[in-house]
Amino acid sequence: MALNLTQKQEVVAELAEVAGKAHSLVAAEYAGLTVEQLTSLRKKARQEGVFLKVAKNTLVSRAVEGTDYAVIADELTGPLLYAFSKEDPGAAGRLIKEFAKANDKLKPRLVSLGGQKYPGSHVDVLASLPTRDQALSMLLSVMVQPATMLVRLLSEPASQIARVTNAVGQQKAA
Repeated sequence: MALNLTQKQEVVAELAEVAGKAHSLVAAEYAGLTVEQLTSLRKKARQEGVFLKVAKNTLVSRAVEGTDYAVIADELTGPLLYAFSKEDPGAAGRLIKEFAKANDKLKPRLVSLGGQKYPGSHVDVLASLPTRDQALSMLLSVMVQPATMLVRLLSEPASQIARVTNAVGQQKAA
């Protein structure tokens, strides 16, 4: 079904808004997937905070102008599915990677993160990025470690005195 001018403008506006706020983008070839498989992918995307869209490449290239994703505009050819991570930078990568395991027709073609363009093989790298909760727990563990070491260091002299006193007491008892 062909879109009229106002519908095209709405699609471009919607994609531009999402691209302006998104953390990462994965473009994947979806030719050969059934409607049920695409519906399942869309449902999973909504649950994981990923904006998924199948749109004409010319509309997408217009929508990403002026955003970090403008670097991919020259490589948009063929039928592509666009997954934008709205909350977590690695969410789109995890979604596409996991879905591609079960459906070999879905092939990641482009990955964009931080104004850089990468080949589709980098979807594994994107998928390995920690979630927000994981990143916060890593940061917390790094921040807590020096305090733990300080407490250990300060309590060591008292522990040594207790061990020496205990050893002397056992020696005198024997």
